[in-house]
Amino acid sequence: MRSISELQRGPMLRAVFRAPIGLYDAGLGWLLGERFLCLTHFGRKSGRRYRTVLEVVGTTPTVSEFVVMAAFGTSSDWYRNIAVNLAGEVVVGRHRFLPQDRLLDEAEAVEVIADYERRNRWIQPIIRFLLSKLVGWRYDGSQQARERLVRQLPMVAFRPQTGIGPLGG
Repeated sequence: MRSISELQRGPMLRAVFRAPIGLYDAGLGWLLGERFLCLTHFGRKSGRRYRTVLEVVGTTPTVSEFVVMAAFGTSSDWYRNIAVNLAGEVVVGRHRFLPQDRLLDEAEAVEVIADYERRNRWIQPIIRFLLSKLVGWRYDGSQQARERLVRQLPMVAFRPQTGIGPLGG
């Protein structure tokens, strides 16, 4: 069984993942609500500007923090870019801000994914199937599987900037 990460460079999958950027380009990103965010980041070598739309898997409304998962692990280009350079901008719903980011620790990431599954229990079989494809092993939603998942697919939180560098550093 080929995992999604093995297929991530394929043209069809790339087109599917890039399609929502068109909504942001047209000023219609707000139609996606706070379920997705558009991250502007800069190439770690080229310095070139990129934008990536990511699913929000958790929020902390009191501090306007939005959590996303690096679905292709630490090899995700956006993840590698923000580890080197500050993220340029986050657009989520009708909000636009200069972000600071932080990498969630394992315990916090496990809680975020558990909460995500609870909030989306009606599509839980689909979530588990897709996560299984991403990681290349059968994800069953158990505590052990969540711990293994977040070690493989890190989570990053974005909030309005207050002067902290890349990935909390």
